Amino acid sequence: MLVYTRTNEGADALAWIDKFGNVVSRSQLVVLRAAACEPDTPTLPRHPSHHALVKRAVEEIVQDAKTQGSSLGPKYGARYKTYMRLKGYHDQLRDTSPMFIPEDLPRVLDAIINPKHKLLETARDTLNRQFKADITDEDLATLAINLFKENRLYKVEESEETTDDEPHIICSMGLFPQ
Repeated sequence: MLVYTRTNEGADALAWIDKFGNVVSRSQLVVLRAAACEPDTPTLPRHPSHHALVKRAVEEIVQDAKTQGSSLGPKYGARYKTYMRLKGYHDQLRDTSPMFIPEDLPRVLDAIINPKHKLLETARDTLNRQFKADITDEDLATLAINLFKENRLYKVEESEETTDDEPHIICSMGLFPQ
């Protein structure tokens, strides 16, 4: 059983469980490779326990999100990586050269960790590109501060949806390991 969900923070999650509710994989690459098929692949009838297994997969995803902590999303996501790098940079400067902490860095950290703030897609893309280019912590701080000052880092989610911590099921497939 493969289940794809999205949280209110915009974090996507995949879970692949077997017919007995045991986790096969949470790796996006493994799950997507297993789900790959040709367009003319015939469908199979729904497994009798389909909905119970979807429920089990969502429970796994929710538990996984709790163990990852906070609203930063997955460890490989731009929001998580940006916060962790900037927090480390801030703490390093605080311990060695407190006078060199950029004035707006604490405000940027607060903005990123705030669960009502969602990274803008353009900011996420920019940050991910810079991570691939091995941006330094100092340059990352400058970039994040500039995005923050220009109101291009995040948007505030004030809809009723933000109070709903439940993931939203996007898709579920009866995909079982052989």
